[in-house]
Amino acid sequence: MADVGLALTRGSHRRDMLGRCVEALVRYLNAAFARVWLLEEAAELLVPEASAGTSAPPEELFGQVPLGSPLLPGRLARTHTPLVFTSPGEGAREAELEWVVREGLGGLAGHPLRVGNKTLGVVVVVAREPFTQSCLDTLQHVADSIALGLERLRAEEDAVRLFAGEKAARTAAEEASRLKDEFLATVSHELRTPLTAMLGWVRLLRMGSLSEDKRERALETVERNARAQAQLIEDLLDVSRIMVGKLKLDVVPVELSSVVAQALEAVRPAAAAKNIQVYLALDASCRVMGDAQRLQQVAWNLLANAVKFTPQSGQVRVEMTRRGALVHLTVTDTGEGISPDFLPHVFERFRQADGSTTRRFGGLGLGLSIVRHLVEMHGGTVAVASDGVGRGAIFTVDLPEASPARRANTPLPGEARREGARASEACPPELIGLHVLVMEEDTDIRELLRTWLESCQARVSAAASAREALEALARLSPDVLLSDLGGPGGEGEALIRWVRALPVEAGGGIPAAALTAFARTEDRTRVLRAGFNSHVPKPVDPLELFAVLASLSGRGGRGGAR
Repeated sequence: MADVGLALTRGSHRRDMLGRCVEALVRYLNAAFARVWLLEEAAELLVPEASAGTSAPPEELFGQVPLGSPLLPGRLARTHTPLVFTSPGEGAREAELEWVVREGLGGLAGHPLRVGNKTLGVVVVVAREPFTQSCLDTLQHVADSIALGLERLRAEEDAVRLFAGEKAARTAAEEASRLKDEFLATVSHELRTPLTAMLGWVRLLRMGSLSEDKRERALETVERNARAQAQLIEDLLDVSRIMVGKLKLDVVPVELSSVVAQALEAVRPAAAAKNIQVYLALDASCRVMGDAQRLQQVAWNLLANAVKFTPQSGQVRVEMTRRGALVHLTVTDTGEGISPDFLPHVFERFRQADGSTTRRFGGLGLGLSIVRHLVEMHGGTVAVASDGVGRGAIFTVDLPEASPARRANTPLPGEARREGARASEACPPELIGLHVLVMEEDTDIRELLRTWLESCQARVSAAASAREALEALARLSPDVLLSDLGGPGGEGEALIRWVRALPVEAGGGIPAAALTAFARTEDRTRVLRAGFNSHVPKPVDPLELFAVLASLSGRGGRGGAR
């Protein structure tokens, strides 16, 4: 059986190796047919892998075989025992031996392919003549050799996969290190360059030898570079806040056209310096619920980005329309464009198209990452499209439009009580007398929530920290807990875990809702896994808040205290 040995030692592909083995079996044993099945453990199924011979059996007998099947391959894998059948009545299925007899063949023999206690598959041989003991010994020897060969191949494949995984991890680590080094070099460049100009002009001012024109230029240069430094630092701080979930939104009704127009005024000098034409087409009636300052930051970043990458005498077009329940904002430029390779990475932190772009245009590569996070915190989406380098780019922001009911029922912080009275018109009766414990670190938001709920005749106890909330829970026995999720150190999650660890009679089973600025599916899942029963996304819609609390009250439309 030298052929089998060669196939097992030299074969690098499983199917090729097994094919050579069954061909050698057929030749050496003068068999009519031989086949190897491999076990797919997850599916509990024996799958044909290699066959040889001139007398092919019916596929219903020798095709894919479930592990629990009474057919010969299934029995071999299940019993781990070699089996031989040469005539009816010896234990094989009648259909199997009927085929053997009908074809005038000598019998069936099979052997499990095992290494240690592990079954890898089975091999079956259909003989032309009755089996001799020598043939059966050969079959056992070949079966054991095939099993060892399969195990060798599996070990080699595992080693290849492990090497590939390690190589991919090493490549990813090297890329991360490269990006870190590139970012640190960029930070150094972006900080040192304006400092050089500022320190140089300050020294000249101290010398007192500058003309009036030069003094004016010196002051303008120092101011401009100081503002650039401040913006870089603010971007770094914003990214840090975003990464730890500490960035907060002050949510009010916002006329988005006014916000965009103000952002445009901030970039007009830069556009004018490059003779860039800016076209504006804004629907003045578009309103959203959001943080006006952060939305202006979104618009400013998009506009500043468009102006920065648009060459002399180019164009920037800003349009805002309604699309269904969304406010649709687009910023289109005729600038540098974006390569297809870089397009998927545009909104990633610390990423810019290449080093030369970094040096040519400046910046840390943070602005568009901040845009994406701020837009998502407002429940919206941002996207970019470009036909390639030199073909310009289109940035698109979609934000949920504030419905009339939402506008009427979402007050500015200073108007909470007056607007709360309006919201009371939509108060569910379940809130009357409902005792709600509110945990919110922000004083303004805490007062806003109290005003909304008291306008619906709910009783409100407020806490500024998880510890205060736990003390209030033990002392006051409220009906429902409403907690901000993103307090310092993740206090909302810590609070609910502490609460759920309490006995039911001590408040451990209190219905609880989380206030969260993140509304992705994985964020909602995290909230529920932490122990909350429901969540209310920020910006908070009072009607949605009322509905959630009414549902958690378990009153079924009945008012009054518990």
